[in-house]
Amino acid sequence: MELRQLEYFVAVAEERNFTRAAERVRISQSGVSAQIRQLEREVGAELFDRSARVVTLTVAGKAALQHARATLAEAAALSRAVGEVTGLVRGRLTVGMVVGCTVTPLFDALAAFHRAHPGVEISLFEADSERLVEEVRAGGADLALVGCAGATPEGLEALTIVSEGLVAAVPYGHPLAGRSSVTLRDLTEHPIVCMPPGTGLRAVLDLACAARDLRPEITLQAGAADAVADLAARGLAVAVLSASMATGYGDRLAVLTIDDVEVPALLALVWRDTHNPALRELVAYGRRAFAGPQDLTRAGTPTPGGS
Repeated sequence: MELRQLEYFVAVAEERNFTRAAERVRISQSGVSAQIRQLEREVGAELFDRSARVVTLTVAGKAALQHARATLAEAAALSRAVGEVTGLVRGRLTVGMVVGCTVTPLFDALAAFHRAHPGVEISLFEADSERLVEEVRAGGADLALVGCAGATPEGLEALTIVSEGLVAAVPYGHPLAGRSSVTLRDLTEHPIVCMPPGTGLRAVLDLACAARDLRPEITLQAGAADAVADLAARGLAVAVLSASMATGYGDRLAVLTIDDVEVPALLALVWRDTHNPALRELVAYGRRAFAGPQDLTRAGTPTPGGS
Protein backbone atom coordinates (compact mmCIF):
# COMPACT_ATOMS: atom_id res chain seq x y z
CA MET A 1 0.00 0.00 0.00
CA GLU A 2 1.44 3.36 -1.08
CA LEU A 3 0.66 6.92 -0.06
CA ARG A 4 -0.14 7.84 -3.64
CA GLN A 5 -2.83 5.13 -3.72
CA LEU A 6 -4.41 6.67 -0.63
CA GLU A 7 -4.19 10.13 -2.22
CA TYR A 8 -5.97 8.87 -5.35
CA PHE A 9 -8.57 7.08 -3.21
CA VAL A 10 -9.35 10.27 -1.26
CA ALA A 11 -9.49 12.30 -4.48
CA VAL A 12 -12.03 9.94 -6.07
CA ALA A 13 -14.07 9.83 -2.85
CA GLU A 14 -14.24 13.63 -2.67
CA GLU A 15 -14.76 14.29 -6.38
CA ARG A 16 -17.13 11.32 -6.84
CA ASN A 17 -15.76 11.03 -10.35
CA PHE A 18 -12.63 9.35 -11.70
CA THR A 19 -12.05 11.95 -14.42
CA ARG A 20 -12.16 14.91 -12.04
CA ALA A 21 -10.01 13.03 -9.53
CA ALA A 22 -7.41 12.35 -12.23
CA GLU A 23 -7.33 16.06 -13.12
CA ARG A 24 -6.89 16.90 -9.44
CA VAL A 25 -3.93 14.58 -8.90
CA ARG A 26 -2.57 15.29 -12.37
CA ILE A 27 -2.30 11.81 -13.82
CA SER A 28 -4.39 9.94 -16.38
CA GLN A 29 -7.78 8.51 -15.50
CA SER A 30 -6.53 5.04 -16.36
CA GLY A 31 -3.65 5.53 -13.93
CA VAL A 32 -6.03 6.48 -11.12
CA SER A 33 -8.29 3.52 -11.92
CA ALA A 34 -5.36 1.09 -11.95
CA GLN A 35 -4.04 2.32 -8.61
CA ILE A 36 -7.49 2.14 -7.02
CA ARG A 37 -7.91 -1.43 -8.27
CA GLN A 38 -4.51 -2.32 -6.81
CA LEU A 39 -5.51 -0.77 -3.49
CA GLU A 40 -8.78 -2.71 -3.50
CA ARG A 41 -6.87 -5.95 -4.10
CA GLU A 42 -4.56 -5.17 -1.21
CA VAL A 43 -7.37 -4.42 1.26
CA GLY A 44 -9.53 -7.26 -0.05
CA ALA A 45 -12.68 -5.26 -0.76
CA GLU A 46 -14.20 -2.92 -3.33
CA LEU A 47 -14.02 0.67 -2.12
CA PHE A 48 -16.28 2.24 -4.75
CA ASP A 49 -19.64 1.45 -6.30
CA ARG A 50 -19.08 2.18 -9.98
CA SER A 51 -22.51 1.10 -11.22
CA ALA A 52 -24.01 4.61 -11.38
CA ARG A 53 -22.91 7.78 -13.15
CA VAL A 54 -21.72 9.24 -9.85
CA VAL A 55 -19.10 7.14 -8.08
CA THR A 56 -20.05 6.40 -4.46
CA LEU A 57 -18.23 4.78 -1.58
CA THR A 58 -19.10 1.25 -0.53
CA VAL A 59 -19.42 0.41 3.15
CA ALA A 60 -15.77 -0.65 3.10
CA GLY A 61 -14.84 2.56 1.32
CA LYS A 62 -16.57 4.70 3.94
CA ALA A 63 -14.69 2.85 6.67
CA ALA A 64 -11.38 3.35 4.85
CA LEU A 65 -11.80 7.05 4.01
CA GLN A 66 -11.22 8.43 7.51
CA HIS A 67 -8.09 6.33 7.98
CA ALA A 68 -6.77 7.28 4.53
CA ARG A 69 -7.17 10.97 5.32
CA ALA A 70 -5.50 10.52 8.70
CA THR A 71 -2.57 8.65 7.15
CA LEU A 72 -2.05 11.35 4.52
CA ALA A 73 -2.25 14.04 7.19
CA GLU A 74 0.38 12.26 9.29
CA ALA A 75 2.66 11.89 6.29
CA ALA A 76 2.29 15.60 5.50
CA ALA A 77 2.99 16.47 9.15
CA LEU A 78 6.16 14.37 9.03
CA SER A 79 7.33 16.20 5.91
CA ARG A 80 6.55 19.58 7.46
CA ALA A 81 8.38 18.71 10.68
CA VAL A 82 11.51 17.80 8.75
CA GLY A 83 11.13 20.97 6.68
CA GLU A 84 10.92 23.14 9.77
CA VAL A 85 14.06 21.57 11.23
CA THR A 86 15.97 22.15 8.00
CA GLY A 87 14.56 25.65 7.57
CA LEU A 88 12.57 24.80 4.44
CA VAL A 89 8.88 25.35 3.76
CA ARG A 90 7.37 22.94 1.26
CA GLY A 91 4.16 21.11 0.50
CA ARG A 92 0.88 22.19 -1.11
CA LEU A 93 -1.57 24.96 -0.30
CA THR A 94 -5.08 25.39 -1.68
CA VAL A 95 -6.42 28.93 -1.68
CA GLY A 96 -10.04 29.90 -2.31
CA MET A 97 -11.33 33.25 -3.53
CA VAL A 98 -14.81 34.67 -3.94
CA VAL A 99 -16.16 34.59 -7.50
CA GLY A 100 -15.83 37.77 -9.53
CA CYS A 101 -13.49 39.44 -7.08
CA THR A 102 -10.19 40.79 -8.40
CA VAL A 103 -8.14 41.36 -5.26
CA THR A 104 -4.69 42.66 -6.12
CA PRO A 105 -3.22 42.40 -2.57
CA LEU A 106 -4.08 38.70 -2.44
CA PHE A 107 -2.31 38.13 -5.75
CA ASP A 108 0.65 40.15 -4.45
CA ALA A 109 0.80 37.95 -1.34
CA LEU A 110 0.69 34.75 -3.42
CA ALA A 111 3.42 36.01 -5.74
CA ALA A 112 5.73 37.10 -2.91
CA PHE A 113 5.17 33.83 -1.08
CA HIS A 114 5.92 31.82 -4.23
CA ARG A 115 9.17 33.69 -4.80
CA ALA A 116 10.27 33.02 -1.23
CA HIS A 117 9.07 29.40 -1.10
CA PRO A 118 9.11 27.87 -4.60
CA GLY A 119 8.90 24.39 -3.06
CA VAL A 120 5.27 24.99 -2.06
CA GLU A 121 2.71 24.21 -4.75
CA ILE A 122 -0.18 26.71 -4.73
CA SER A 123 -3.60 26.10 -6.29
CA LEU A 124 -6.31 28.77 -6.51
CA PHE A 125 -10.02 28.28 -7.11
CA GLU A 126 -13.16 30.42 -7.05
CA ALA A 127 -16.49 29.69 -5.35
CA ASP A 128 -19.20 31.48 -3.41
CA SER A 129 -18.44 32.37 0.19
CA GLU A 130 -20.58 29.67 1.80
CA ARG A 131 -18.80 26.93 -0.12
CA LEU A 132 -15.39 28.48 0.61
CA VAL A 133 -16.06 28.48 4.35
CA GLU A 134 -17.20 24.85 4.14
CA GLU A 135 -14.03 23.94 2.24
CA VAL A 136 -11.81 25.60 4.87
CA ARG A 137 -13.67 23.83 7.69
CA ALA A 138 -13.40 20.47 5.92
CA GLY A 139 -9.74 20.91 4.98
CA GLY A 140 -10.41 21.21 1.26
CA ALA A 141 -8.94 24.72 1.29
CA ASP A 142 -6.18 26.03 3.52
CA LEU A 143 -7.00 29.72 3.18
CA ALA A 144 -9.90 31.60 1.61
CA LEU A 145 -10.96 35.15 0.88
CA VAL A 146 -14.68 35.33 1.70
CA GLY A 147 -17.55 37.76 2.07
CA CYS A 148 -19.36 37.65 5.42
CA ALA A 149 -22.41 39.20 7.03
CA GLY A 150 -21.57 41.08 10.21
CA ALA A 151 -18.94 38.71 11.63
CA THR A 152 -16.35 36.25 10.44
CA PRO A 153 -17.21 32.52 10.58
CA GLU A 154 -17.09 30.95 14.04
CA GLY A 155 -14.32 28.48 14.73
CA LEU A 156 -11.97 29.86 12.08
CA GLU A 157 -9.04 32.24 12.31
CA ALA A 158 -9.74 35.43 10.35
CA LEU A 159 -8.25 38.67 9.12
CA THR A 160 -10.94 41.25 8.33
CA ILE A 161 -9.87 43.38 5.38
CA VAL A 162 -12.90 45.60 4.82
CA SER A 163 -16.12 46.29 6.74
CA GLU A 164 -18.78 48.51 5.20
CA GLY A 165 -22.49 49.00 4.62
CA LEU A 166 -24.82 48.28 1.71
CA VAL A 167 -26.04 50.86 -0.77
CA ALA A 168 -28.69 51.03 -3.47
CA ALA A 169 -27.78 52.13 -7.00
CA VAL A 170 -30.26 53.38 -9.59
CA PRO A 171 -30.04 55.06 -13.00
CA TYR A 172 -30.33 58.86 -12.85
CA GLY A 173 -33.84 58.86 -14.30
CA HIS A 174 -35.18 56.51 -11.60
CA PRO A 175 -37.79 57.80 -9.09
CA LEU A 176 -35.31 57.23 -6.23
CA ALA A 177 -32.40 58.97 -7.94
CA GLY A 178 -33.05 62.37 -6.37
CA ARG A 179 -32.64 61.05 -2.83
CA SER A 180 -29.45 60.63 -0.83
CA SER A 181 -30.74 57.67 1.18
CA VAL A 182 -33.50 55.08 1.29
CA THR A 183 -34.87 52.50 3.69
CA LEU A 184 -35.34 48.81 3.07
CA ARG A 185 -39.08 49.40 2.88
CA ASP A 186 -38.46 51.92 0.10
CA LEU A 187 -36.54 49.25 -1.79
CA THR A 188 -39.33 46.68 -1.48
CA GLU A 189 -41.48 48.94 -3.67
CA HIS A 190 -39.14 48.23 -6.59
CA PRO A 191 -37.65 45.10 -8.18
CA ILE A 192 -34.10 44.42 -6.96
CA VAL A 193 -30.99 43.02 -8.62
CA CYS A 194 -28.49 41.55 -6.19
CA MET A 195 -25.91 38.82 -5.78
CA PRO A 196 -27.26 35.27 -5.29
CA PRO A 197 -27.72 33.28 -2.06
CA GLY A 198 -24.43 31.97 -0.73
CA THR A 199 -22.74 35.36 -1.03
CA GLY A 200 -21.88 37.61 1.88
CA LEU A 201 -23.65 40.64 0.42
CA ARG A 202 -26.87 38.69 -0.11
CA ALA A 203 -26.65 37.36 3.44
CA VAL A 204 -26.48 40.93 4.77
CA LEU A 205 -29.53 41.95 2.73
CA ASP A 206 -31.55 38.86 3.68
CA LEU A 207 -30.78 39.25 7.39
CA ALA A 208 -31.71 42.92 7.40
CA CYS A 209 -34.99 42.30 5.56
CA ALA A 210 -35.91 39.33 7.78
CA ALA A 211 -35.36 41.45 10.90
CA ARG A 212 -38.01 43.88 9.60
CA ASP A 213 -40.33 41.21 8.20
CA LEU A 214 -39.80 42.51 4.67
CA ARG A 215 -39.88 40.38 1.55
CA PRO A 216 -38.10 42.18 -1.27
CA GLU A 217 -38.77 41.23 -4.87
CA ILE A 218 -35.35 40.08 -6.06
CA THR A 219 -36.09 39.60 -9.73
CA LEU A 220 -32.51 39.40 -11.01
CA GLN A 221 -29.34 37.86 -9.61
CA ALA A 222 -25.74 38.05 -10.79
CA GLY A 223 -22.46 36.93 -9.25
CA ALA A 224 -20.33 39.91 -10.34
CA ALA A 225 -20.68 43.58 -9.41
CA ASP A 226 -20.33 44.66 -13.05
CA ALA A 227 -23.31 42.52 -14.05
CA VAL A 228 -25.46 43.80 -11.17
CA ALA A 229 -24.61 47.41 -12.08
CA ASP A 230 -25.21 46.87 -15.81
CA LEU A 231 -28.66 45.41 -15.17
CA ALA A 232 -29.57 48.33 -12.90
CA ALA A 233 -28.22 50.89 -15.39
CA ARG A 234 -30.64 49.51 -17.98
CA GLY A 235 -33.57 50.22 -15.66
CA LEU A 236 -34.40 46.60 -14.94
CA ALA A 237 -34.11 46.80 -11.15
CA VAL A 238 -32.53 48.63 -8.22
CA ALA A 239 -29.03 47.33 -7.55
CA VAL A 240 -27.92 46.43 -4.04
CA LEU A 241 -24.14 46.54 -3.66
CA SER A 242 -21.55 47.23 -1.00
CA ALA A 243 -20.38 50.85 -0.78
CA SER A 244 -16.98 50.17 -2.35
CA MET A 245 -18.45 48.08 -5.15
CA ALA A 246 -20.74 50.97 -6.18
CA THR A 247 -18.07 53.67 -6.34
CA GLY A 248 -16.98 52.82 -9.86
CA TYR A 249 -20.41 53.26 -11.45
CA GLY A 250 -21.08 56.93 -10.72
CA ASP A 251 -21.17 57.76 -14.42
CA ARG A 252 -24.29 55.62 -14.82
CA LEU A 253 -25.83 55.16 -11.39
CA ALA A 254 -26.86 57.31 -8.45
CA VAL A 255 -25.73 55.70 -5.19
CA LEU A 256 -28.05 55.89 -2.17
CA THR A 257 -27.28 54.96 1.44
CA ILE A 258 -29.60 52.31 2.92
CA ASP A 259 -30.32 53.80 6.34
CA ASP A 260 -31.58 50.75 8.20
CA VAL A 261 -29.02 48.08 7.26
CA GLU A 262 -26.94 47.90 10.41
CA VAL A 263 -25.03 44.67 9.76
CA PRO A 264 -21.85 45.40 7.80
CA ALA A 265 -20.60 43.47 4.82
CA LEU A 266 -17.13 42.09 5.49
CA LEU A 267 -14.32 40.86 3.31
CA ALA A 268 -11.96 38.58 5.22
CA LEU A 269 -9.21 36.00 4.91
CA VAL A 270 -10.15 32.87 6.86
CA TRP A 271 -8.19 29.74 7.77
CA ARG A 272 -8.18 26.96 10.36
CA ASP A 273 -5.85 27.03 13.31
CA THR A 274 -3.03 24.87 12.02
CA HIS A 275 0.57 23.92 12.61
CA ASN A 276 1.30 23.95 8.88
CA PRO A 277 4.38 26.21 8.49
CA ALA A 278 3.60 26.92 4.83
CA LEU A 279 0.15 28.22 5.77
CA ARG A 280 1.59 30.29 8.61
CA GLU A 281 4.00 31.88 6.15
CA LEU A 282 1.26 32.56 3.59
CA VAL A 283 -0.96 34.17 6.25
CA ALA A 284 1.98 36.39 7.23
CA TYR A 285 2.38 37.48 3.61
CA GLY A 286 -1.35 38.14 3.45
CA ARG A 287 -1.21 40.33 6.56
CA ARG A 288 1.56 42.39 5.04
CA ALA A 289 -0.15 42.69 1.65
CA PHE A 290 -3.40 43.91 3.19
CA ALA A 291 -1.76 46.11 5.84
CA GLY A 292 -1.95 49.36 3.85
CA PRO A 293 -5.04 51.27 2.76
CA GLN A 294 -7.03 49.32 0.19
CA ASP A 295 -8.10 50.71 -3.17
CA LEU A 296 -11.78 49.81 -3.25
CA THR A 297 -12.53 51.15 -6.71
CA ARG A 298 -13.46 48.86 -9.59
CA ALA A 299 -9.88 48.51 -10.79
CA GLY A 300 -8.64 46.50 -7.89
CA THR A 301 -11.77 45.60 -6.14
CA PRO A 302 -11.85 43.81 -2.89
CA THR A 303 -15.64 43.35 -2.80
CA PRO A 304 -16.85 43.15 0.80
CA GLY A 305 -19.68 40.73 1.31
CA GLY A 306 -19.35 39.72 -2.32
CA SER A 307 -19.53 36.19 -3.59
